[in-house]
This record gives sequence, structure tokens and C-alpha cells, in this order.
Amino acid sequence: MKIYVGVTDNNWFKYLASIAPNEVNFWRPGDRTRFRALEPNDLFLFKLHSPLNYIVGGGFFVKHSFLPVSLAWETFGNKNGAIDYDTFANSIYKYRKTNRRNEPDPVIGCIILTSPFFFPREHWIPVPEDWKPNIVQGKTYDTSDFIGRKLYKDVVQRMQLGENMQEQPSMYKTERFGRETLIKPRLGQGAFRVMVTDAYHRRCAITGEKTLPALDATHIKPYSMNGPHMTNNGLLLRKDLHALYDRGYITITEDNHIEVSKRIKEDYGNGREYYAMHGQELSILPDNAKDRPKKEFIRWHNEKIYLG
Repeated sequence: MKIYVGVTDNNWFKYLASIAPNEVNFWRPGDRTRFRALEPNDLFLFKLHSPLNYIVGGGFFVKHSFLPVSLAWETFGNKNGAIDYDTFANSIYKYRKTNRRNEPDPVIGCIILTSPFFFPREHWIPVPEDWKPNIVQGKTYDTSDFIGRKLYKDVVQRMQLGENMQEQPSMYKTERFGRETLIKPRLGQGAFRVMVTDAYHRRCAITGEKTLPALDATHIKPYSMNGPHMTNNGLLLRKDLHALYDRGYITITEDNHIEVSKRIKEDYGNGREYYAMHGQELSILPDNAKDRPKKEFIRWHNEKIYLG
């Protein structure tokens, strides 16, 4: 199994440790290279800036994406490691050595992690013996090697010891260090939004609209009604279509066609633009068949939400 140790902003870590969120955005202010060091659900660990040469926590890698600062804040809020948007944006401008006038909404690299954990000071792990002071972003380890194996064991041990980690040990197969495996952790709302957005190539599934701020990741079966944060329970829709979908004025069929309810005209006296979509096939679907709308969720929306 691969493990990545990422050099972490100390204030970012301190703030997130104080709120203990269910997901975090480990952002890189000027990164233009896609992060490929890990597979989904591998361990990403936090190493503080020198002279605090310790590993202090981590999380489970979900995916990497490039997002404008405004959308990263809209998606993750204070899970970006800042108390408000201005603090977040100013941190990025500081690292990029620029300002709002020159870059109104810069694009940043986002490493999305779920189920993060934060060790108390007494459980911090000294960096591995081969860690070099000139490492700027991070280093990959493999549990097939001695150093990587030891690091994995140290992390699991700290998680078992941590008083604030009561929900975490069940996520690990800690008894078998010979073949390290992790149980897939739950995705958060922010990770769901990014995964759906990227799966639909950042375009509305119905109209093909690609103005990112105008698009929403929509649950087919709402999370509040036990719908999971899974890509196959999602659609990327223009915001007005999202509102109509949630209220049952439009739906999609099991063969991915659009249906528009007669109730739009009855309730609002209009809807010509939406009725033109009736019967059309979705214009965008994820490339991976596993990410496409699951029939089970589609049927639920048709039966429980759609007004017909």
C-alpha cells in the first residue's frame, strides 16, 4: 500500500484539529500538476513545516481536482482550514505572491481527503529516517518497504491510542500488517460535489452548460433521506434545473431521458424553456459506467418526488 506524507501548513493543521471535520481540502496554491501519488482510500499523512518535523495526522485520499478559490470555499467552507473566505483567500494570495486585482479567482490544486484524523501532541510521530530537509511538497512511501511498513504501524498505533479517534479503529484491519487494507471510508458532501462535477466533465447533464459557478452537484436520492454521497447517486445540473429536480418538476428515466411535469405550467403559468427539454436524452454522462445514475435511485426519485 502507498502512503504519502505531505508537508502541511501549520495554521491549516491547527485550525482543522480544533474543529475535527469529516473531510478536508488539502490545497496547493500554485500547483499545476495533477496529484497521482495515491489511489483512492490510500493514506495521506500531514507533516508540519520544519522545525516541527513530525507527522501529526492524516486522512484517506479521495481524489485530486483543480478548483477556483471561490468554488473550493463554496464546496468545503472552513474545511479548507480557514475560519472564513477572506482568511482562506489571503492565505493563497500570500503563497502565490499576488492579489485579488491580478487574480480575482485563481485556480488551486485540491487534494480531497475524507475521515481526517489529528493526533494530540504527545502522539506525534517523528518523520521517517530517510526524510530530507529539502523536501518541499511531500514524499511517497510503500508498506512493502521497511520504512513504509514501520510508518504504517506507527500511524495505526496512534489511532488506537487517540482518545478522539473512537470511530476510526473500525476502519482499519489493524491485526494483519502483512497485507495492509483499509475499509472504504464514507465520503463527505464536499467530496461528493467534486466527484460528481468531474465525472460529468464540469457540464450540466441536461443542457451541457459549462459555466462552473452556475452548476450544482445534485443528489438523485437526497442525503437527508439516506441517499449516499456516491457519484452514481448524483447529477450535475444547472442551478435552476437542480431546484426543479429537487421539487419534483423534472426527473430522468431509467434510460436517461428527461421528463418535465405538467405541474410547472399549472403552478407557475409558464415553463416553455423546460418543456422543450421533455423527452430529450441526457447530453452528458460519466465515462465510467459505475458512476452513471443508478436505476435504484432513479426509480426512487420517479416514485417519491416526481410530480408527473
